[in-house]
Amino acid sequence: MVTTSNQTIKTFNDLRFFVYQAICEHHELLADAFPTSETLLKRGGQNACGVMFCLHGPRAVKMTAIWEKEKNRVLFYGPSGKRYREIELQMVIVTDRELLNSIYHEN
Repeated sequence: MVTTSNQTIKTFNDLRFFVYQAICEHHELLADAFPTSETLLKRGGQNACGVMFCLHGPRAVKMTAIWEKEKNRVLFYGPSGKRYREIELQMVIVTDRELLNSIYHEN
């Protein structure tokens, strides 16, 4: 199912919060109860092409989402690896520098 987000996402932190909230809501988890991790994705060793977000839930269950920078969409995956949602974002203003700084200096 492809939906469009009308939420204003202007920074990487906005994107991070949006993804975390969407995962928690879908899996009926308390927000701020579980740790997350992020992995920068690169295509062919070149510039960043996206980010994989992972929420480490109860009983070592992992829920993930991948933000594709080029298509400006987020793909959500459940613990089994099956995609359950795709959201096209209206606006994300994230530079490569902001992306790198956010991932490597805030975790």
